[in-house]
Amino acid sequence: MPPATDRTPLLENGNGAEPPKPFFRRLAATLSAEGQPSWLRSYKFFFFGSYVNLLLLFVPLSFLSHFLDWDAALRFSFSFIAIMPLAALLGTATEQLSLKLGQTLSGLLNASFGNAVEIIVGIAALMQGELRIVQTSLLGSILSNLLLVLGCSFLAGGLTVSESNFQVTAAQASSSLMTLACITLVIPAAYHSAKAHTGGLEGGANVTSIAPIISQLDPKLELGLDAGSAHGLKIISRGTAILLLLVYIAYLYFQLKTHAYLYVAESQAEEEEEPEMSIPAAGSALLLVTVITSFCADYLVASIEETAERYSIPKPFIGLILLPIVANAAEHVTSVWMAMKNKMELTIGICVGSSIQIAAFVVPLLVIVGWVTHHDLTLFFADFETIVLFVSVLLVNFLIQDGKSNYMEGLMLVTLYLVIALAFWVS
Repeated sequence: MPPATDRTPLLENGNGAEPPKPFFRRLAATLSAEGQPSWLRSYKFFFFGSYVNLLLLFVPLSFLSHFLDWDAALRFSFSFIAIMPLAALLGTATEQLSLKLGQTLSGLLNASFGNAVEIIVGIAALMQGELRIVQTSLLGSILSNLLLVLGCSFLAGGLTVSESNFQVTAAQASSSLMTLACITLVIPAAYHSAKAHTGGLEGGANVTSIAPIISQLDPKLELGLDAGSAHGLKIISRGTAILLLLVYIAYLYFQLKTHAYLYVAESQAEEEEEPEMSIPAAGSALLLVTVITSFCADYLVASIEETAERYSIPKPFIGLILLPIVANAAEHVTSVWMAMKNKMELTIGICVGSSIQIAAFVVPLLVIVGWVTHHDLTLFFADFETIVLFVSVLLVNFLIQDGKSNYMEGLMLVTLYLVIALAFWVS
């Protein structure tokens, strides 16, 4: 050992710190993902890990039908079916990234990409000026999660176990936020109704149904309102959208940090799941599928108008019932499977949590995107749709407030969904 001098470091490794590696070497180390599954193994799992991915054959058919201008029904059907496996792949990539990123980052990732299909379809419809499709598809996603998916989960779980239990406080906090989001849709509808009735329109007229006709006859009247009232509706919608986004951020902090223990199942003694994909592979797969989904969504929205007219399918029915089936197919299967395993916390988290994401994050986000791109999307939904959402949230609140579920409660939720679907078919 050399003798100590005035240049000898006090700590053994004081001057032995390795110099920082060059940027490209660090980039190569990240991309190589040492100690993680290889790129080949990751993509093999990604594309061949589920039989649902056989439906990816419809992706090239969706592109071909659009560029070759096939019949509207074929364009709609191919794009419709193509988005189903793409939605499942988005979920897989998000889940694989979440396994390595920790609770907070994975929570933010799920919040961002949990409803990626709804965001992509919504933006595609918004850019094409299909504001009603944007509204009905988002409302349909909320109703689908709250009534159909949760109802089927309660039904399947009730047939396996006579009664299931879940954390009441967390469920009530989630349902309360859902109620708040619902009320923010009631207020613009009430404002519109009050202004329309005092703005020269006859009291007995159905303002919602004749609004498009009024707008065409007189450009100064928008949504059946004069210019001042329409401007007020936009201010209410945009201000509410910003506030809802802030509340949603606070909810994420509540769920992931301060009160995370409320969202953890009591019996959580399972082994930690090993990732099947490396972080770079999962990230690149997420980006790739997002881009492909955006094209398929664009082709789907472009074919809706012609399909609805040629085959006499009501556009509200397409937006409210058919489009949410595309986006929620993977969630539906996962939620029912978790309920059959008696994991009701996960089921409530998937169904109610996804509805909250749409109502408090996706809807306000699209209102702000519309504001920036000069597409005047507002939080004013038709009166009938607002009432339907309100009674649906009310029923869900009643059923989950006791912290127990059974097959009868599931049957009630599914029945209400079918009644709503019937009402929109004849609308």
